[in-house]
Amino acid sequence: MKFWQSITWAETDQLCDIARFAESLGYEGVIGADHALYPKTMRPDYPYSESGYPPQTSDSEYPDMWTSAAAITSVTERLRYVCGVYVLPLRNPIEVAKQAATLATLSKGRFALGVGAGWMREEFDLYGVDFKSRGRRMDEMIDVMQGLWTGDYYEARGEFFDWDPIVVSPKPSHPVPLYFGGTAKVALRRAARVGDGWIGAGNTPAEVPALMETLRTLRKEAGRGDRPFETLIGLYADAEVDLFRRMEDEGMTSGIHLPFWFEFDGPSTIDQKKRSMEAYAEEIIRYF
Repeated sequence: MKFWQSITWAETDQLCDIARFAESLGYEGVIGADHALYPKTMRPDYPYSESGYPPQTSDSEYPDMWTSAAAITSVTERLRYVCGVYVLPLRNPIEVAKQAATLATLSKGRFALGVGAGWMREEFDLYGVDFKSRGRRMDEMIDVMQGLWTGDYYEARGEFFDWDPIVVSPKPSHPVPLYFGGTAKVALRRAARVGDGWIGAGNTPAEVPALMETLRTLRKEAGRGDRPFETLIGLYADAEVDLFRRMEDEGMTSGIHLPFWFEFDGPSTIDQKKRSMEAYAEEIIRYF
């Protein structure tokens, strides 16, 4: 079992200090988050709450994922970075392929690209991207990016992207693992079909066994059951060693120390965060 520290909504000017301290304590990595914007008026479309509204507010910080990852990996030596998750269909696949390849190279393989289809319609409307076709667009983007990462000339002839052969440089010096979010069947199938991992949006321990079994079944059906596959899950439960051992037996590979915002009910100082990380490392991580 590995353990990641969530940096969702953490104060941007504290991120490098958090990362350095997490590395010193034995955390596997840090996991960020992504939204392009926060609309003043929002539809209640968030799929992970009864109200339909997300836990963040207009004050919640969402620093640029690429800049954050570059800064964090530049001040650490072992710590990994993943976004949980980057709203991929909003973006251009050429730019994302180049950014990911650059970061994979500069970090010496410590970057994983965590992606999802997105749920906030307002983002798509403001970006001028069709919300209803975002799943198909993301599938095509994955194919395109994997083609561009080969370093060979790549020709796109799809529903959303169409161009003559091009090369995007640099070619990544290390593979770019793809982790997917989402609990809908289509999202789990996507993770099983082309993913190297799956990121939960927060789950109860009771939900984990069925999720792990579904992913195992889908990966086997996709002919990928024997490949390494990471599952990063933040558990809505008191952190206990025995609990994580049970979850490990079910197939969960990584736990997530939940966002500091939840623990402190809002902003917190770097010293508060360090004490929280240190306690978690002492109570949980050192036993694994």
